[in-house]
Amino acid sequence: MSEGPKKTKYSATRRLYLKTKLLKKASSMLVAEYEEKKRDRVNTLNERVPPLKLSGLSVQELQDLCKDLHNKIDSIDEARYDMDIKAGKNEKEIQTLIQKVNEMKGMKKRPNLKRVKKSADAMLDALTESSKLMKADFKANLKTVKKEEEKKEEVTDWRKNVEAMSGMEGRKKLFDAGQ
Repeated sequence: MSEGPKKTKYSATRRLYLKTKLLKKASSMLVAEYEEKKRDRVNTLNERVPPLKLSGLSVQELQDLCKDLHNKIDSIDEARYDMDIKAGKNEKEIQTLIQKVNEMKGMKKRPNLKRVKKSADAMLDALTESSKLMKADFKANLKTVKKEEEKKEEVTDWRKNVEAMSGMEGRKKLFDAGQ
């Protein structure tokens, strides 16, 4: 037998023709399904909510009808609200149960990790460096600060000698001290 690519039984134009026919049939079926759903909806609404007969009713009867309709709307709205709350609680419960099952299986969401290409030598170096780091002295890499001892000159209180330094005698003493 030949081991080459199989030849198709249909030519490209024939396949295109069949494809267009299938798409046309599918679109017509979708339109028919949409129309059928529309008719079903109208029929169920007519069945559940009969049309109102308002002709020949007095004002009092119209008011009673409005009150009755209002009460029905309230009861249906309450039922819808209760169903929404119940559905929300059920969804939360389902999520917690799924989470518990996953925890029991040991399945946890793992973050997507970046792929790092390393050679075998680099991996061995990384392993040996980590063992060295664990034994390393933590104080070795700390920054050291040296305190410089300031030269302290004798500072005398200038307020004590104000009177002694005033006048020519004081200036002469400063001049003599400088020599």
